[in-house]
Amino acid sequence: MSDTKVNKSSGLGGLAKDTVIYGITNIVSKFLNWLLAPFYIRVLADSAEYGIVTNLYAWVSVILVVLTLGLETGLFRYMNTSDAPNKVYGTTLRILGVVVGLFLLMGLLFVDNIASGLGYPDYPEYIGIFVTIVSMDALLSLPFAYLRHTKRPLRFAFFKFLFIFLNIIFNLFFLVLCPWLYKHHPESVSWFYRTDYGVGYIFVSNLLATAIELLFMLPVIRPGLKSYDKTLIVPMLRYCLPLMLLGVMGNFSRMAGQILIPELYEDKAYAMSQLGIYGGCLKISVVMVMFMQAFRFAYDPFVFSKMKKDDAPRAYRVAMNYFLLFTCIIFLGVMYWIDFFKHIVSPDYYEGLRIVPIVMASEIIFGIYYNLSMWYKLSDRTYFGTVFSLVGFVITVGLILIFTPKYGYVACAWASLMCNVVMMLLSYAFGRKYHPIEYDVRRLLILAAFTTIAYYVGMQIMVDFIPVRIALRTVLLMAFAALSLRLINPNILQTIRQLTRR
Repeated sequence: MSDTKVNKSSGLGGLAKDTVIYGITNIVSKFLNWLLAPFYIRVLADSAEYGIVTNLYAWVSVILVVLTLGLETGLFRYMNTSDAPNKVYGTTLRILGVVVGLFLLMGLLFVDNIASGLGYPDYPEYIGIFVTIVSMDALLSLPFAYLRHTKRPLRFAFFKFLFIFLNIIFNLFFLVLCPWLYKHHPESVSWFYRTDYGVGYIFVSNLLATAIELLFMLPVIRPGLKSYDKTLIVPMLRYCLPLMLLGVMGNFSRMAGQILIPELYEDKAYAMSQLGIYGGCLKISVVMVMFMQAFRFAYDPFVFSKMKKDDAPRAYRVAMNYFLLFTCIIFLGVMYWIDFFKHIVSPDYYEGLRIVPIVMASEIIFGIYYNLSMWYKLSDRTYFGTVFSLVGFVITVGLILIFTPKYGYVACAWASLMCNVVMMLLSYAFGRKYHPIEYDVRRLLILAAFTTIAYYVGMQIMVDFIPVRIALRTVLLMAFAALSLRLINPNILQTIRQLTRR
């Protein structure tokens, strides 16, 4: 069957539509949040201070995976097979509410001990704020999943934009307006503003924005409070807990560099400076990260909605083809335009630009693994995901501990790439045995090789006048996109003609 027909019959148009509706919201939100990175770098005293932000946010992402217990995926899995989806929603909310309540209580009770353990004994309030932020973020994960399931993209977009707007406003207030007022009209802000709090106001801004977002989302939470099914608790936990373990180890593997760098150097100031450079340059790959998030928002409900249909294998195959195509275009676009993207960080951070292609390639490999991973979610063999993530975790931590003291943060980037490659190969091999799908492996390998060649050719274009350099690389990128699209879909011209007739 041609890709044109597959696109029509297998719901790929719906996947594309959902990616636009839900994904563009996340992309814009992430982009606006991304703009805060250069703002922080320039406002904070030095790279070590920004390193504190990088380190703590790395911990938040890991803890958030634990708190949500994999329930977001479980919600899609059971709501698409249940005659009473609101009971599924209510059950997941109750499970999550108990876990979050216990976490919040224990976190606030032992805030001083946690602060000392993380190396911030003088700032226990940072930990208290973070415990509260993570608790609210965990609670919000299920209402957002519920909005995606019930196809209410406008409300989804509103809440996402509400948070980022409030976060930016509060950051500008505390980090720009308050210092100006304190200098010119100290009596107006001296009763609450602390000039030495600095990085703490980043966390306070996040706390206030998240709290307001949670209040606005109470109407979305309400349907889940009306009923639940206690008989679902055990099977849901059996399905979701392996996903939680998968998420913990997978997330830690991806964030291990930010977490471990401060522990691998005796010179704490140097370590935090290295971490600041590493974290700042990671932000340059934000375009790839935003696309990955957009695709995930659309792909999760798409996969489970197709699980009982005959055309599902073809749909997953074509989705993989287009996923790799667009991620390769994004990879080349960022690298060809690196002279533009590097300005989101200050010149002091430019030494870290060498990790950008490694990090982006790692994101692509992880995306392929994410596509492949649906086989164990659909066949209720989620424990395989835990095993794969454990292997990746061991590889990542081992490589970082061995090579980072000598080679610095570059070793962290390579460790992440190696981890994702191994997990991808494992998932593909076991998927062929338990839930075989005939992917276009030959086309995908050709596309990967073509991308590698285009990357090295494009980076050899080093005309001194930067606008000309970027223009020449852009022409090469357009040629690559056209040829690659023809490779993925040989009937692309026919598809375009059909679309133009509508």
